[in-house]
Formats: sequence, structure tokens, C-alpha cells
Amino acid sequence: MAARELTTPGDLTADPRRRLTFPQLLNARDLGGCPTLDGARTRWRSLLRADDLAQLDEDGLRALADFGLTTVVDLRWRAETERHPSPIPAALPQIHYRQISLLTPTEDEWRERGGDATKELWNCVVLEEVRLELREVLGAIAAAAPGPLLFHCIAGKDRTGLVAALLLALADVLPESIAQDYAMSTANLLDGYLHRYAHLEPERILAALHCPEQGAYNMLKFLAHAGGVRAYLREIGLTGDEIAALRARLRE
Repeated sequence: MAARELTTPGDLTADPRRRLTFPQLLNARDLGGCPTLDGARTRWRSLLRADDLAQLDEDGLRALADFGLTTVVDLRWRAETERHPSPIPAALPQIHYRQISLLTPTEDEWRERGGDATKELWNCVVLEEVRLELREVLGAIAAAAPGPLLFHCIAGKDRTGLVAALLLALADVLPESIAQDYAMSTANLLDGYLHRYAHLEPERILAALHCPEQGAYNMLKFLAHAGGVRAYLREIGLTGDEIAALRARLRE
């Protein structure tokens, strides 16, 4: 019963350690502190999720360095990184930087394969359509050096949200908490996006930022149908050692 008491509404947002205040980032948070099925909590300062690091100014870069970040995995398309290059390689060369597009090599290819999916089913389409890319991303995280690792896309809600939800599921985090973490991006981004894109209609911004909890629950149903998250990860090509390394990122 004690484990279930950890999932009261607002539980994940109540812990100030989860929200990371790197200047210019709107949606950065630690995957630590999430309640698990056995009553434990996920590890702090191991896996971080965020929005686009191309937004960082000098203060933000200094904050990343001071945090002790060791690895960045950039999930954006190559064309996105060319338009808005990551500042990490030049400004913080001590941090290992990897660019691995999660959603197929190009945006046009992704539109053809699954870009019209609803918000509620988007995660399931990704799990089905981009297995090779997802295997590469998760393999890079599994092989990364010890220390805090940050992965991100642009808003840090869809591509980043999917990877975060998979890693939390592998750590046996409660489904309610996985869904809550997935949905947190909407509130995190809203005020900043309304200001940043003031020339757009608010309704359009709200629709773009919508991260329904049902999207996470549907992903978990997909994984259950596949035999569980571990079975799915083996199916896409991850080894037992890689799966263990990913789980160890969030569990002792």
C-alpha cells in the first residue's frame, strides 16, 4: 500500500529536484525520484531529459558544466541540427556529444511512415516504425560513460518523451508516474511558448504542446502486448548486457 501512496496527483511535480533550472531551457528535468512498483525511487543525477540545447546561452552552458554532465544524445533530425547547431561540441568539448535521429533519417521519410498519427497513438507508431533508430539511441545510452547523461529533441516532449517513458518502464516505475512525467511537458512549455511564439494563435500552440497521459498508457499497452519492455528491447536488437546497463541508469 505504501508504494501506491507515492502516486498521489502532483507527486512528481512536487519534488523541486526533478525540475532543472538551466537558463533558457523550459523543459529540463531529472528522471530521478520516480516511484517504482517495489516502493523504491529512481536514481538522481543519472538521466536527464530536456528541450533543445541550441537555445542555451553562456549561463546555461555554464550550468550544464557545473552539473557535471558527461554525455548528450541529440535526437533531432540532421537537418534540424544544421539549422540550429548544438553548442556542446564547441563550448563544452569535455562532454561527449552524439547526434542520432530518432525518427528516421529525414523528416519527409517520417511523414511517410507515421507522421499523421494521433497524439494518443504516436508512441505506438514510433515503437513499430523506427526500431533500428531506437536501438541505436538506446545502445548509445547503454554504452555511455558514467555520470549524468542528457537526451533531448526540440521541445523535449515527443521524441524525448518516448525515450524517457521507455527507460522509466524498464526501471519498473509505476504506470501512473510514467504517464504523469510524459504529460508534464505541456505545463512546462506553455508559458514560454506563448511568449516565444506570440505571433501564433494560442489554440495552435496548445494543440502542438498537447502531451496526453493516454499516449504513455497506450505505449505501455503496446509493450505489454509485445511481452513486456525487456522483450521489446531484445526484439529490436539490444543485448542482455545493454538492457541491464539501461536499467542500472535508474536503479541501483
